[in-house]
Amino acid sequence: MPQTDVSLCSTALVKLGARPITSFDEPTAEAETAARLYPVVRDATLMAHPWSFTLAQASLERDPLPPAGDFAFSFRLPPDILRTLSAGSGGSGRGLVYRVFGGRLHTDAPTVLLTYQRRPSEAEFPAYFVPVLVARLAAEFCLPITENAARAEVLTRLAASELKLAKLIDSQQSTPQRVEDFTLVQARLA
Repeated sequence: MPQTDVSLCSTALVKLGARPITSFDEPTAEAETAARLYPVVRDATLMAHPWSFTLAQASLERDPLPPAGDFAFSFRLPPDILRTLSAGSGGSGRGLVYRVFGGRLHTDAPTVLLTYQRRPSEAEFPAYFVPVLVARLAAEFCLPITENAARAEVLTRLAASELKLAKLIDSQQSTPQRVEDFTLVQARLA
């Protein structure tokens, strides 16, 4: 069954021992807390690790006006970006010197291939990520709903444990990156 923002919050509320919700518009403390905290906790959990299901690449569109600062070119960032991981050109998604500020990527290269984390829909969350998000939500919901600091600490530790396991599973989704340029190896070859 595909996840939704409300279903994830309801599961977290049940884990907390509170009543589940069917909508963020319900006139309850649970619904109000979930509506306010969910987007913040979701984005923080997505950015806690470069999850494979959040990774994307895009050729950026150059701004017509040059930046006023240190670089020659400015590029618009994708609308679904959470954070920039690397930038490259010529078919490579890394290797450029750049700076992101003002909602733009600035560099001296005339073209940019950006590698970044995007915000996927809840329906795209894999099974190993859902327990992490639910545990983080339960931990964040705990104090506003139950005012129980001891329970909040236990839920925070559970969330950290779930994050560790999910990162391990996610890291097994691709071939490990090869070390391409390592100065100690080069020194030994010389």
